[in-house]
Amino acid sequence: MLTLITSFFVNINGIGKNFLIAGEKVSGEIAAMDLKKPLCVETSRRSDVCEAVGDVRVKGSWQTIFVHPSLASQEWKMKPYARKHDRPALAHIKEWAIKPFPDQEPAPACTVNYTIPAVVFSIGGYTGNLFHDFTDVLVPLFITSYHFHGDVQFVIADAKSWWLSKFSLILKQLSKYEIIDADNDQDVVRCFPRVIIGLNFHKELGVDPAKAPNGYSIMDFKEMLRKAYGLERPTAEPSGDQWDVRRKPRLLIISRKTSRVFLNERGMSDMAMSLGFDVRIADPDVATDLGKFARLVNSADVMIGVHGAGLTNIVFLPAGAVLIQVVPMGNLEWLARDTFENPSPDMQLKYLDYRIQADESTLSDQYPRDHPVFTDPQSIHKKGWNELSRTYLENQDVKPHLGRLRITLLEALNIMPHSRKMTQ
Repeated sequence: MLTLITSFFVNINGIGKNFLIAGEKVSGEIAAMDLKKPLCVETSRRSDVCEAVGDVRVKGSWQTIFVHPSLASQEWKMKPYARKHDRPALAHIKEWAIKPFPDQEPAPACTVNYTIPAVVFSIGGYTGNLFHDFTDVLVPLFITSYHFHGDVQFVIADAKSWWLSKFSLILKQLSKYEIIDADNDQDVVRCFPRVIIGLNFHKELGVDPAKAPNGYSIMDFKEMLRKAYGLERPTAEPSGDQWDVRRKPRLLIISRKTSRVFLNERGMSDMAMSLGFDVRIADPDVATDLGKFARLVNSADVMIGVHGAGLTNIVFLPAGAVLIQVVPMGNLEWLARDTFENPSPDMQLKYLDYRIQADESTLSDQYPRDHPVFTDPQSIHKKGWNELSRTYLENQDVKPHLGRLRITLLEALNIMPHSRKMTQ
C-alpha cells in the first residue's frame, strides 16, 4: 500500500506550525498544495507503481531511492510486490522509500552510473508457490519490462538465490544484465536516468493489451517462454505426418502427493489409454527442473489436474490444447474460475472442468453427510480463507468416477484440434 508523507505549514491563531501527514490519501486542500506530480499511482486493485525520470539514485541496502527535488516534494513509501492489500504476503517484504535529496546535506554520491532504466521489485511474499511465482511476479514483470527489449536493469529485493536460479532463463529474456541483489548491495549508490518501483498487475495470469505497453498480450508472454525453454509446439495442431510418433493425442496428468491427491490415478490412466490417449503422469514440485517440465507440458494436447499450483503450467501448453481442471467439492467454483478458467481463453486454450461430488471426496470419510461441510459450504467460507483452505484444499483427496470422467475426456478429444478424434 502506498503511503504519502508530506509536510506543510499552516497558521493557527497566528502561530505557524509544521504538520506531518502520513496516510494513503491526502485531502483535496493538502493535495492542492503539492507542487510536484505524484511519483506513485495505484495501477490496479493489486498494484502500486512509482516511477521517476531524471536524476534518480538507488541505495538498495537502505531500501531507499533518492530523487532530485524537482521530481518530488514529499516522501513516498511502498512495498514493491503486486498484492498490495494482502497482509500475510506483505508481512515479510521490506518497505521502500522514495524521497527527495536531503535539504541540508549533499545528495548521495553515485558509485555506479547507468544509461538504462531500472525496475525495482520484491520476490518475497508467496513466491515458491508456482501460481504466485507467475501471477504475482513473472507476468507483472513482463508487463512492466518487456517493452525495454532487455535494456533494463533489475534490482531485486528480498532475493532468494534458488528462486533466481529456477527462473533464470525467463529473467534473461527480460533483461540482458546481471541482477542486483538490493539487500546485499552494501554501500553502493546506483544512479539511473529512470527507475520504476513495483510491478504492474492486470489480472490473474493475464495481460490486458489495452493497458500493456505496445499492446502486448499473454500470448506474447507465452512466446517469450517458448524462446526461454526451447518449446517446440506453438499450437496443438498435429504435424500431418502419418508416421509421426505423436499421432496419438497426449494426456498429461498433473499428480499431487500431499493434498488433493488422485486416489485412482492408475485407473484414470488406464481408462484414458483405452480412449486412445498417450498418457504421461508427472508430479511437479519446487525442486523440479522447470525447463524440462515445460517441455513435457508443451508436448501435451490435454492436461488434467486438481485445482492447485501445478495447473499454472498451462503457460507452457500449446495453443488449442485443452485444460481440464478438477474442482474439489466445497463450492470452490469461484476459485477455479478466477485462477485458471478465466485465463485460459486469452492463452488460446480450451477449458473444461470436472466437479468432484461428495462420494468422490475423502471428506465423506471425515464428516457425516449432514455436516455443514456438505450441506452449507458457505458457512465454512464465512470463517475465512484459512478455514476454507484447511477444510477443502489441505484435507481433501479425490477419486473421480471413471465413467463420468470418461465423458469429460471424450469431450476434450472432440474439441481439440487433433486429426485423430475418438468417438467411442
